[in-house]
Parts: sequence; structure tokens; C-alpha cells
Amino acid sequence: MKLRQKVIFLAITPLILALCAIALAVRHQSVLLAQQQRETIQQAYLSSKEAELKHYVALASHSISHLYNSGRSDPATLAEAKRILGSLSYGDDGYFFLYDMQGNTLMHPRQPELVGQNLFELRDALGRPTIQNLLQRARAGGGLERYMWIKPSTRKPVAKLGYVIAMPQWGWMMGTGIYLDDVDRALAKIDIQQSGNIHNTMLWIAAIAIAASVTVASSGLALNISEFRVADAKLKVLAQRVVESQEEERARLSRDLHDGISQWLVSIKLQIEAGLIRLASEQPGQREAAPAVFEHAAGQLSNVMGEVRRISHNLRPAILDDLGLAAALHHLGQEYTLSSGTPVRFEASGVTDGLADVANTVLFRIAQEALTNIERHAGASAIEIALTGDGRGVGLRISDDGGGFDAEGIALHPKHGIGLRNMMERMDAIGGRFEIVSSADGTVLSAYAANNG
Repeated sequence: MKLRQKVIFLAITPLILALCAIALAVRHQSVLLAQQQRETIQQAYLSSKEAELKHYVALASHSISHLYNSGRSDPATLAEAKRILGSLSYGDDGYFFLYDMQGNTLMHPRQPELVGQNLFELRDALGRPTIQNLLQRARAGGGLERYMWIKPSTRKPVAKLGYVIAMPQWGWMMGTGIYLDDVDRALAKIDIQQSGNIHNTMLWIAAIAIAASVTVASSGLALNISEFRVADAKLKVLAQRVVESQEEERARLSRDLHDGISQWLVSIKLQIEAGLIRLASEQPGQREAAPAVFEHAAGQLSNVMGEVRRISHNLRPAILDDLGLAAALHHLGQEYTLSSGTPVRFEASGVTDGLADVANTVLFRIAQEALTNIERHAGASAIEIALTGDGRGVGLRISDDGGGFDAEGIALHPKHGIGLRNMMERMDAIGGRFEIVSSADGTVLSAYAANNG
């Protein structure tokens, strides 16, 4: 996996994990809230139905109160009471029923086939005694009772909530009830709606997660493309600078070879030829003058050898590999003093030999470039080079008392300051620090390279 892909992955993964955690928390809270809401609605709905049943029983009791309170219990009175109660109904499945205290069915408008039957031992599918529980509730003063009963409209056993009271003067149990399948259907509808809402919430969170991931990935891709273009542009500029530096170095070497060594060699060649001619001459005194010509040619040859050493030293000083950075910088300062006449004072302190070869080369090249710039532009009368080491790294400080320059402006100029940018880029390449401060009083260049650089 490439670095860009790792960055995008590390950016998207916490986002996805956070959204998943949020989704789980939202789902848990939604389910918990839905359960609490269902229980609240169920309790409120059943409470309203319980109150409704009490009102129905109270209404039925009131409809036969004139007969019940008359004190009569003859068959005609009882029959009239049964007729009145049998005529009361509310909806297809709302009716009143009568049982005596022994469990005999006295009236059942929706199931007349039960009239006259004794249902005292009737039990539901779970084995619970239905009529016995109702009679027990009535004897206890009346109240609500849950049980299973066949619903008239569907002819199927469903849960029913009944309300019964005792009529002790006639030995009756009167009651009514509502079937709870309607309540269950209403609660099931609520459950479906809540599940749908939770599902839609999860879909929204998933859509947000996908959109956020796509946004992060797109942004990362766009940033990568932008960074790639910027890096490519910088690479092209750097490559151009490298080519320009190479061409400048080749031009300098060409000038050194043509203007110095080449002319000296031509001169030496001519002198040697002249010496040979004098040696071969028959004229008096010519042979005696030949050694002086050869001696002069030998002197010039020594100069050529010195120039070759100077050029070789500028390309790669052998002293840097043999004796280290401090000795190479000290020798560089001496050569600069000899060539330019400007005194260079060198100081070294601390541990300065712990750097890698590439870091030593970078610091040496920076010193070379700095001295070249001082010679060309600064007009300095004194230069100081300080090399310090603290065990963790090595610092180089070069200062002069020249006229100074606009460091920031030169660094940003596209055509000027190539040497300054080269120094910065060399230090960036080894992970070092580079700083230059310039004013009318002089210029101070600081570079630091760590031992692991």
C-alpha cells in the first residue's frame, strides 16, 4: 500500500468507526426508546379500555337497576333483566354476559349455544380455569380479569380483558370485555412504524458515512494530484537547477583548463621545442642557454601541477576523506586567504567527527559556496568559520563583515540566488537546519546536521 493510500485509509477508517459507533448507539437508544414508548402507549391504551369497561358495566347496571332494586326475583323480572342486558351491545364484539355463581351460562348474545351449559370447569389453551377466575374476581368485589375467549367475528380464541361484578340478590355474575387482538394490532403497527424509523435512521447514517468517505477520498485524491503536480513542478525546477549547476561547473572547468592549464602547456611545449632547437644548434652559446629554457619550462610545469591539484581539490578534496571535515575547512580557509587576500579565521570545538560522509560533504560544499559568494558579492575584509559539535550533531557558522544582501528576496527570485537555494536544498536533503541572516553590518550563515543525518 502506497503512502497516499495509507494516509487516505487512516483518515477514512476512524471516520467509519466513529460513524459505526454512533449508528450502534443511535440504534440502541432508538430501540430502547421504542420499547418504552410501546409500553407507555400499551399502558395508556389499556387504561383507557379498562375505564371504558367500567363505564359499560356501570351503564348496564343502571339499565336494570329499577328491577334489581325492586327486590323481586321472580322469573319474569329475571327474564326482563336478561332481555335488557342482551339488547345492550357496542360494536360487533361488544356484549354483556351472565353466569350464575355455579358457572352456568344464563345469557350470551353472541354465543347462544352456551346458554344453559355449565362452564365451571372450562379451561383455556394454557390450562387456566376461565369461569372460575371470573367468579373469583366477582366474589372479591368485581374487577378486571384477562383470559382467552373465542372472538365472535373471527371464531378464533384471542386474549380478552373482562370486567365482572357480582349481583348477590339474584346470584348472578355480570360482565363484559374487549378483545385484545385489536390492541395487539395497534401496537404491532406502532412497532412497524418504529422499526421503519430506526431503519431509515440507519440508512441516513450509512448514506452520511458513504458521502463522508467519498468526500475524504476525493479530497485526498485531489490533494494527492495537487501535491503530485507541485512536486513534479519542483522536481522539474530542481532538475533544471542541477543541469544549470552542471553546466556552470563544466564552464568553470573549461575556463580553468583553457585559460590556465592549456595556455601553460602550450607555453611549456614551445619552450621545450626552443630548448631542443638550441641543443641541436651549431651556433656558439646556444647549447649553453638550453638548460635555462628547460628549467623555466620545469617551473611552469610545477605551476600546472599546482593548478591541477587546485581544480581536483575543488571537485573533491582528498583531505576531507583523509583527515575529516575540520581539516578540510581549515585548508579551504587557507586557500581562500592565499587566492583572495582576505583573511579567514577558522575555529573548531567539540566533537566534529561523528557525521556521515554525505553530511560532511554537504557542510563542506556549503562552506565552498559561501566563500565563493563572499568573494563575488560581499566585499568583506574578514571572514570567520566556526565548526562546533555537541555529540548529537555538528554546526557550521560562517560570518563576514561585508555589505550584506536581501536574503529573502534573493531566495525567492527565480533567476538569482541559485547558490543560496542549492545550500538550502542540500541541507533539506540530509534533514538538517539552514539559516542565513544578512544586514548592512555583514552576513551570518548557520547550518546544523545531526549525527543520524
